[in-house]
Amino acid sequence: MSAASKSAASQSQRENPRELIKVCVEMRRAKRNCGDCQLCCKLLPVPPLRKPAGAACRFQKFHKGCTVYHTHRMPVECGVWNCRWLVNDDAAELSRPDRSHYVIDLMPDFITITDGETSAKQNIQVVQIWVDPKYPDAHRDPALRRWLYRRAQDGTAALVRFNARDALTVFAPPFDPKGEWHEISGARTGRTHSFAEIEEALGGRARAIIEP
Repeated sequence: MSAASKSAASQSQRENPRELIKVCVEMRRAKRNCGDCQLCCKLLPVPPLRKPAGAACRFQKFHKGCTVYHTHRMPVECGVWNCRWLVNDDAAELSRPDRSHYVIDLMPDFITITDGETSAKQNIQVVQIWVDPKYPDAHRDPALRRWLYRRAQDGTAALVRFNARDALTVFAPPFDPKGEWHEISGARTGRTHSFAEIEEALGGRARAIIEP
């Protein structure tokens, strides 16, 4: 969640205390420690630093982490972000990202699917999973599949991102009448959607978690 989105949400609550925020933002403190894991610093894009997805951050130092952590040089986006493993969002059986080779983003996104017969469009919330390109099959981790199955029971699919453009959409069995897994490859994605775009597309069904 960007600082601008966080500020806008706070302002909306101050000006309209009875107005419900359409995208549920849960404040949750980290329950785990990063240790030596710095995979998010490599896999996720950081627009203020002009760092694309998959490129090492210039402030990242092995065994030291972010050299500008909690200083004025650190982007606000990095300061409020944590992965789902870190806050333990139903992630008790998942391995630390540098061991599993994927990072589960706190920020939701959405995909738009089109009915082949009616041409009707539907927006579906997805959880973003950033996978280390060196381990392209990491998203098939059995523990992650069980986690995705539980998300699918709430109507959330998965968008496996390998970089800023290449992605794989994963639908767990609850989406399929026959109870099968579906992976749709060849997707070309642009930037992640903004908080406002997600709110508009999902109409209040999105949920994000940030650390205060």
